[in-house]
Amino acid sequence: MPLFDGRDPGAVQAAARLLAAGELVAFPTETVYGLGARADDDAAVARIFAAKGRPADHPLIVHVADTAAVHFFAASVGAAAQRLMDAFWPGPLTLILPRRPGRGSAAAGGQASIGLRLPAHPVAQALLREAARLGVPGVAGPSANRFGRVSPTTAAHVQHEFGAALAVLDGGACDVGIESAIVDCTRERPALLRPGQIARARLEAALGAALAAPDAASPRASGTLASHYAPAARVSLLRTPELRARLRAAIDGALPGGAAAGRPLHRVGVYSRLVPEAGSGLMHRAMPADASAAAHELFAVLREFDAAGVAAIWVEQPPPGPAWDGVRDRLRRAAAT
Repeated sequence: MPLFDGRDPGAVQAAARLLAAGELVAFPTETVYGLGARADDDAAVARIFAAKGRPADHPLIVHVADTAAVHFFAASVGAAAQRLMDAFWPGPLTLILPRRPGRGSAAAGGQASIGLRLPAHPVAQALLREAARLGVPGVAGPSANRFGRVSPTTAAHVQHEFGAALAVLDGGACDVGIESAIVDCTRERPALLRPGQIARARLEAALGAALAAPDAASPRASGTLASHYAPAARVSLLRTPELRARLRAAIDGALPGGAAAGRPLHRVGVYSRLVPEAGSGLMHRAMPADASAAAHELFAVLREFDAAGVAAIWVEQPPPGPAWDGVRDRLRRAAAT
């Protein structure tokens, strides 16, 4: 399958025709690249689960071309959901809504609810509009990677995961870099199921009320398993004093293969604001002080460490504060393996 240039209208049309025919197409969004199939075709959606190795009861997010398309899949849109749509769509926010019977069952993982999103990426919007013109009401699109692994933020990441067998619409590097926030709007009080770039305070301001926490009755949602977003290397999420001690031990040779022993720790990657001393032999990438910048590069950094063949990744805990909730969530899940 080809790598389509998302800047070319003809390429977007070709990708939309593949979707309309029930084929898979990877496409860019402002968050991460999605592995897309038409959401109204359960057989096409089943190809997503098979390609990713994803459990069929773990629901997908359906991407729509406009707010009118929401009503194809959703049985109702309450006042709270409408306020969030008005405030943040198009953008990195997924809403869980009551599902219209007979619509998108496979994409919903068999639940009575369905996750819907209107992405802001211009290539995604062009693809969704063209697919809609061909009769596709929405595109199911989980991250275009093997289940539980690091999400892709470039077309090259997708090709590395799936090879040449998958059609990929190239829209450049994703701006946001982590997946959308997810808000459950199926019950009286909306609940934040997954943090993202849009801070909780902004969501609550739009709602005019506090968001609830997930509970046992919450719908299953994408990317909310305890272990997720994990690279091949083992991730350790460390408080700054813990990381400082490990770095000191590496210099002193207290760790196997330490620099003092003449065997630099080339097989350890470090992502931190704390800078290792010269001569540690560690592969270091500096964590930005800005949460948005860290989110933008997070998955690319984890993939870079994997490509370098490190066996372990030490990550400094992000700073406190709600701006870092999305990055903190992804790192906690990556380290939970």
